[in-house]
Amino acid sequence: MNLFQLGQLVATPGALEAIGASGDSLVGLLNRHVTGDWGDLDEHDKRENDLSLRHDLRILSAYVLSSGARIWIITEADRSSTSVLLPEEY
Repeated sequence: MNLFQLGQLVATPGALEAIGASGDSLVGLLNRHVTGDWGDLDEHDKRENDLSLRHDLRILSAYVLSSGARIWIITEADRSSTSVLLPEEY
């Protein structure tokens, strides 16, 4: 079950290249994000995301691809857009 709307989806070229090179599924990562699987975050950041769901704040998920690269998925507080990017592109 989706917990929130993703809005407009955007991804950086670097993130798309990393996902393509890893063989991981962008759709699968987005599904994890929108269903509350926040990925590779510490417990504090996971609790922050849970709070963000209730108070319409920005949501960040972090995933480690099968290649070892890290990907961030960020949904804005107003749920107008979701960005997929490499942490160094933030």
